[in-house]
Amino acid sequence: MSGEVFNWRDFLGCWQEEWVPREDEDAEDQDGEDEDGARTFAPLGTPGADQAAIAAAEERLGRRLPPSYREFLAVSDGWRVEQTAGIYRLGGAADIDWFQDPYDLTPLYEENLGDDPRREDVLLAGMWRRALRLETESDMSHALLDPGDTDKGGEWALYVYKGWSGETPDRYPSFRAYMEAMYRSFHADRAGRPDFVNATTRAQDSRVDEARLLALRGRYEEALPLLEEAMSFGRPRSAVMLSQLRHLLAPAGSPGYGDLVADPRYLPDMLPLEAMAPASGAWRLGGDDHWLGMMTARGVDRKTAEAVLSALRDGTHRYAPPGSWGRAVAEARESARWGETDAAWRTLRDALPHWEAPGPLLIAPIGLLADPVLGPLVTPERGREVLATPRAGQTGPAPEPVPGLDPPGLQWLTEPAVHGQPLDGYRSIWVEGVEPARLPALIGEEGAELSAPVDLFRALRRIPRPREREGVEPWEDRAVVAVGRSSGKWAFAFDGHSQHRMNKLFLSPAAAAATSGRAVVVWRDPKSAFPGDHPSAFHLSVAERGEELYAFTVRGTDIQRSGAIPEALDPAHLFRPGDTEPVREQRALAALQTELGLSLPRFALTRGRLATFTTRSWTRAPQAGEGYAYLTFSLLRQRP
Repeated sequence: MSGEVFNWRDFLGCWQEEWVPREDEDAEDQDGEDEDGARTFAPLGTPGADQAAIAAAEERLGRRLPPSYREFLAVSDGWRVEQTAGIYRLGGAADIDWFQDPYDLTPLYEENLGDDPRREDVLLAGMWRRALRLETESDMSHALLDPGDTDKGGEWALYVYKGWSGETPDRYPSFRAYMEAMYRSFHADRAGRPDFVNATTRAQDSRVDEARLLALRGRYEEALPLLEEAMSFGRPRSAVMLSQLRHLLAPAGSPGYGDLVADPRYLPDMLPLEAMAPASGAWRLGGDDHWLGMMTARGVDRKTAEAVLSALRDGTHRYAPPGSWGRAVAEARESARWGETDAAWRTLRDALPHWEAPGPLLIAPIGLLADPVLGPLVTPERGREVLATPRAGQTGPAPEPVPGLDPPGLQWLTEPAVHGQPLDGYRSIWVEGVEPARLPALIGEEGAELSAPVDLFRALRRIPRPREREGVEPWEDRAVVAVGRSSGKWAFAFDGHSQHRMNKLFLSPAAAAATSGRAVVVWRDPKSAFPGDHPSAFHLSVAERGEELYAFTVRGTDIQRSGAIPEALDPAHLFRPGDTEPVREQRALAALQTELGLSLPRFALTRGRLATFTTRSWTRAPQAGEGYAYLTFSLLRQRP
């Protein structure tokens, strides 16, 4: 009913024919029964006004009425609209009049305009004194047509002001748009009635079926408007399908799956999604008990909800669907947990056509989003790729693959990271030919073990400083490092959030790590915030089979070196006088990639999830005659 040609008589006739009270209303509007015994109801409208009556109203008001309202009056001189909007009845041509701002709302809205107001805010502030009031029965609400807010076709915007709500008025671009919305609202309020079946409900349900098939065939862009329209009519199944499409298009959004979360077929996908907010600490409505109570009210067993919430909170939750898709998910997780996120996504992409829906209401593998390791991989671009891939036995063209997110090498370390700034200081160790799980035994503190994969940015900010831990000496520099695999043959441990400085007690862990092959250590130590106190430094050390082969440390213009450094890594060549610090750093990182094949996975280290452990100290104990000091700075908030 949104085409260019609009038939008010057919539209209003359909509304009258379909009208029944809501389930929470009594049947006082029932007028009787027809000859077949069916209920009949009082008319919603009245006979249309003739052109003379409409012209008389316009002469009285001093304005020609907008086209869609004029056409409406000619078919029905007034109408009973949906009560939930606060407006009960719209008057006819003889009833309408100027609103004239009886509540003096204009100053209230004008004082909030500010120095550079938006056009829509200016229009709203001026609407109260120039609007035409349409309603004759309402609950402290008004339907106001604004002649100052018009479109190219001469239509006036209609505002619904619910005085009891304290909210900004709802705006509709025209009277026709308002009536179409009220018709959809009328349907949505009765969608739960089993006897509310008519041509409109059947047509909308057919669109939902069509949208489901389109979505499974990868044609989600065609499915979206069908589901959006069906949801506006309150049709069952439309909202949950639409939520899945929207959730994959904006993976950071909130789910909206209602009572379907308790259905055994869909619970493994949907309950973890519902638990993500409270598990992350973003839930502010009464804590865990409130959320658990909500899930119980929806029909979820409390112990099941508690277990899912706990698994998400400690990072042990696993999305584990059945079949070949489930096997691909497990393989992808194994890649992603070590930082090989692009390889993990390729595995998922190849297996997507084999995904099977556990029931007719699931149209996409949304359970991926709640997996602590795989969920972060689903960017909006990859979410669209999922939705554009035919699946669940349907066929269609495959989408163009989304490019990988990890650049080669190390130079990305000098670029702005996900939080807008380059990594200021960082240090990393690569060990050749070993699995990442072996790194805690090689360079970890006593008893070190890998954690579950964690959000590095959030987790590492909460790590206590070494001297705050019992048994750690003040001079020690134990690093909490993220662990993974790079370039196929290197295991790495990376610290990109360290506040420690490279000092004279520094002892490279390269030799300790190189028990059976090569190990490489790189440390970029940023310039001190205090002028002249601590220039920036760049360190490289390479060891093999327990022996350091070569090393250098560049601090400002001073270069310390040892061993036979390859020409390609000669610090005198890499750190040329006169070059800016970023240029020198980029040249050094490029040489490390070319000469040693080093790389680090940007996505995993900035936006993904990796396991961590705590290393042994990167500094040795002070020897006789050596001193050691440290300063602590604390920010204190002054109480008012």
